[in-house]
Amino acid sequence: MIRLDRVSKIFPQGEILKSVTWELKAGDRVGLVGANGAGKTTLFRMIAGEMEPTSGEIIRQSGTQIAYLTQEFELRQDYTVREELSRAFVECNEITEALHDVHLKMQTATGDELNRLIHRLDHLNHEFELHGGYVLDKKIDRLLPDIGFNLEAAERKVSEFSGGWQMRIGIAKIMLREPDVLLLDEPTNHLDIETVEWLETYLKKQTADLAIISHDRRFLDELCTQIVEVARGVATSYLGNYSAYIEARELNREAQMAAFERQQNEIERQETFINRFRASATRSTQAKSREKQLDKIERIEEPENDLRTLQFEFPPCPRSGRDVVEIKKLTHAYGDNILFMDASLFIERGDKIAFLGPNGSGKSTLLRLITGQEKPIDGLVKLGDHNISMAYFEQNQAEALDLTKSILDTIADAVPDWKTERVRALLGRFLFSGDDAFKKVSTLSGGEKARVALAKMFLFAANVLVLDEPTNHLDIPAKETIESALQQYDGTVLLVSHDRYLISRIANKIVEIKDGKLELYHGNYDYYQQRKAAEHEAALLAKQESERLAKLAEKRAKDKLKQQAKKSATR
Repeated sequence: MIRLDRVSKIFPQGEILKSVTWELKAGDRVGLVGANGAGKTTLFRMIAGEMEPTSGEIIRQSGTQIAYLTQEFELRQDYTVREELSRAFVECNEITEALHDVHLKMQTATGDELNRLIHRLDHLNHEFELHGGYVLDKKIDRLLPDIGFNLEAAERKVSEFSGGWQMRIGIAKIMLREPDVLLLDEPTNHLDIETVEWLETYLKKQTADLAIISHDRRFLDELCTQIVEVARGVATSYLGNYSAYIEARELNREAQMAAFERQQNEIERQETFINRFRASATRSTQAKSREKQLDKIERIEEPENDLRTLQFEFPPCPRSGRDVVEIKKLTHAYGDNILFMDASLFIERGDKIAFLGPNGSGKSTLLRLITGQEKPIDGLVKLGDHNISMAYFEQNQAEALDLTKSILDTIADAVPDWKTERVRALLGRFLFSGDDAFKKVSTLSGGEKARVALAKMFLFAANVLVLDEPTNHLDIPAKETIESALQQYDGTVLLVSHDRYLISRIANKIVEIKDGKLELYHGNYDYYQQRKAAEHEAALLAKQESERLAKLAEKRAKDKLKQQAKKSATR
């Protein structure tokens, strides 16, 4: 379908891609991974034809229809869902406008002009039919149930739906064009877990070839048959999903490191010989020969074990008491929106709890209640009495930073007793070394602000970490570092995240927020999924049994009426 052959891209600020070669074949589902700034989105824009490579070639099979869903897709908020979906048929919409124009002109035209317009009208109607214009509404009607909309919802304004539902509309718009190749750039951003799982199921049913940029590793695991890693300006392909890629990448790096070390040892041995005998009357010729051989050797690069990423561990924390948080008969609401009603939960030392629920269910509110940022309308939210020290990472903490300060001053002002060298050392572990430390917060990207906010959490030891979407805006290497640190951390963790991969690595308990209650599952994310699947199956069987009994009761009632009617007829 599509092949990239030694593609490079140079921007004024430098070369981002050196020599990228890979291909998307029929049936492929490729995940593109790499650190932020590695050039993944640039590759997508070039494949989609929005940007030209500096050198190299992008070969597209003739007639290939490519659809590209960007990170920031646009929808007309004042349109109905049906009207917005109709915008997918660009050619038909253009023909419709042309037909409308012809009809207007025909109202006043005469003679030759009228004949010309009639021929034009006939041609446009033929084009409209060729592009399937007369079956567009049927196409939309068939698609609506697939994306979770009914006919009534299709007539509502786009603005009435949440971000997750609007993403469904965006996906549906490009699928209506029946693309051969689908490019998805961070499609799971800002979606709750339920919507992400819907998107996985939906994409698995599609026949289009897929290329996906995503930091959601579970999403890549579920969908991809190949992973392409973009690093140092080149691309390396690995067969299999994300987990298979991680395993193969480590094996490759170990092999490359062994080859690198062997070559370095050999180079050192040869250089020792050359330096020792370069001036020797009897062996200088041999030394010069070896020197020429060394010049011709193709040097093996040292593996990128240390691609620049976060390097930290949570500071050792004082041991807390067994009782960490008690929630009892909690009731909380915003106006008429009741989030919690008579909810209870007990959190113990060492618990690593992930709170799950759809957007708007109250996950962030619960963390604010636990940290004392909000007070409950009714009920009890109480911290343990013995030695509780808490650190809180808010979902919008990165945006709450003082934009006028430098990165260095942001940290130094929080710990005035620290020497500058100590502050700089901490910032280095969060990838702010050299002059980067003097950047103004206002100039930072979302990922950089998140790293500054995380660095502030490390200033004081805490035995309870309250984390609300701590990995938002972070790339996969940074997420892996946070996971590792949380796995080593021996305190209590209360986590809200849409990152299922992170949850599956960290949580030893799951709390689902549902119908105003806090339902505790004593196990990890996989156990929670198994329980939910079993509950869904049991509910389905119960519904089927209820329907069976209802039909049986209806049949018996009808039979009884027939018997009564028959008796009446024989009297």
